[in-house]
Amino acid sequence: MSYELYYWPGIPGRGEYVRLALEEAGADYVDVVRAKKTGMAAMMKLLDGKGSSRGPFAPPFLKDGDLIVSHVANILFYLGPKLGLAPRNESLRFFAHGLQLTITDFVAEAHDTHHPISTELYYEDQIEEAKARAKNFIAYRIPKFMSYFERILAGNPEGDKQIVGDRLTDVDLSLFQTMEGLRYAFPRALKKFDGEYPKLAALREAVRQRTNIARYLASERRIPFNESGIFRHYPELDRAPR
Repeated sequence: MSYELYYWPGIPGRGEYVRLALEEAGADYVDVVRAKKTGMAAMMKLLDGKGSSRGPFAPPFLKDGDLIVSHVANILFYLGPKLGLAPRNESLRFFAHGLQLTITDFVAEAHDTHHPISTELYYEDQIEEAKARAKNFIAYRIPKFMSYFERILAGNPEGDKQIVGDRLTDVDLSLFQTMEGLRYAFPRALKKFDGEYPKLAALREAVRQRTNIARYLASERRIPFNESGIFRHYPELDRAPR
């Protein structure tokens, strides 16, 4: 049976982290809401608790037969061993999961640069607050997260072409998506990214050039970044750090 991925149509968002893993592995999957006319109704049924007593809180979530797995890091922790995208060593697998959870925190902070008060308000209702949040994010939070991942890459005894173990994992794919999103949202602020974080920059390019990923990125299945997703480009928020 095909994996069933449920996520909002029209935005890459958090669903893209799962898509990248499925695409890299060449897995058989259906992007339900995009592929089926009844997909949105099916997703809302599960979100409303009508399709399962163990329904998810929010997308993305994955169905594998009768099993429903929600949250990006949790989905990838489930899929990793099945798709060959998890470390074979158990202790490294848990370490990789910790890295994935750290990426989750990073992505949440990136989202809050344009919605610092409430997701119920439009961006236009919180621009001044967003400017202050983005300034802090660029000056302090991006360097804090990126320096950490750069250090972990440099310290991998199996080589710095992947962040953990001796082969590509879902964490590498998620780092790729996060770096792509940040460069879309803050191109001015991240202009010197490659020079400041050379190992992360090299990892990003290595992922981009993988056969299945390159094919996916060139396809219509890859949803472009836009101003409805997690990573949004508002010029007034993109200030180069001093």
